[in-house]
Amino acid sequence: MYTAIGYAAQTATSPLAPMQFQRRSPRPDDVALDILYCGVCHSDIHQARNEWGIAVYPLMPGHEIIGRVTAVGSDVTRYQVGDMVGVGCMVDSCRSCKACQADLEQYCEEGPTMTYATPDRVDGSNTMGGYSSSIVVSEHFVVRVPEGLDPAAAAPILCAGITTYSPLKHHGVGPGHKVGILGMGGLGHMGIKLAKALGAEVTLFTRSAAKAAEARRQGADHVIVSTDQAQMQAAAGHFDFLLDTIPVQHDLNPYLETLTYDGVHILVGLVEPIDPPIHAANLILKRRVIAGSLIGGVAETQEVLDFCAEHNVSCDIEMLDIRHINEAYERMIKGDVKYRFVIDMATLKA
Repeated sequence: MYTAIGYAAQTATSPLAPMQFQRRSPRPDDVALDILYCGVCHSDIHQARNEWGIAVYPLMPGHEIIGRVTAVGSDVTRYQVGDMVGVGCMVDSCRSCKACQADLEQYCEEGPTMTYATPDRVDGSNTMGGYSSSIVVSEHFVVRVPEGLDPAAAAPILCAGITTYSPLKHHGVGPGHKVGILGMGGLGHMGIKLAKALGAEVTLFTRSAAKAAEARRQGADHVIVSTDQAQMQAAAGHFDFLLDTIPVQHDLNPYLETLTYDGVHILVGLVEPIDPPIHAANLILKRRVIAGSLIGGVAETQEVLDFCAEHNVSCDIEMLDIRHINEAYERMIKGDVKYRFVIDMATLKA
């Protein structure tokens, strides 16, 4: 084992603060890396403040990790010292269930081991995330950062990128499809870019007409102001897919009415009960589907990184000094970031 440093919450009400802790020495299948950049996800706030009721303290967030390999275990074959790599939301799974065998580790029947605040499958220790100087992870859960991708801007692809890419690919989105993106935060702006790169015609649904120009800069072909009843009615039956990135409860019924028959409304932002209730006629009369999706497996995470490099897609980021992480959390809650904070880990060492 060796001593590492990072920022962690000690309780649900305490701010994140510097902390020394122990990282394990690499096992035979492990890759060790120095962390260069780590994205800041809204779920980091939920976990640090125990808003989901599953937090384990001390809690060190961070699951959008980019770093350089410093050591490899004796059984590692895919990486070597000096490689630029990434670690996303998971660091292990059972690897033997039906989901894991299908490269869908996020749906592991035993539950995946998340990058932080989850018991390690081997020694039972609490996993610590990427708000830290280094990390040690099984080779299977490490991805390669392609040349041509800015490493800092690539960090959020490991969560925001794969969360939007995976359902678009799963449902076969491509040329000729009309896709609506609901919300334009960290997930939504990546949804616009990825759906456009897949060849779809892309429309942003937003409550604010002021976001129209920004949405078009991100690649949206059209913008619909969802509070404008006339615009919503004009869009009735128009879309093949809706990618819903809104993280709070909202009325799905008006959006469902914009789907054509066999249209699919995909939830990736909401993890609470749907409220108000869905009117079943909005599904039955047009054979519409409400679907959900959770991040992506390791193979698909590598796929989205390669896709982004090929199509020149990256996340819009604001670089962050880790000493300002608590202020950044407050800004995120207010929606005051376009569109993802990324911690420069050189500031941790400073």
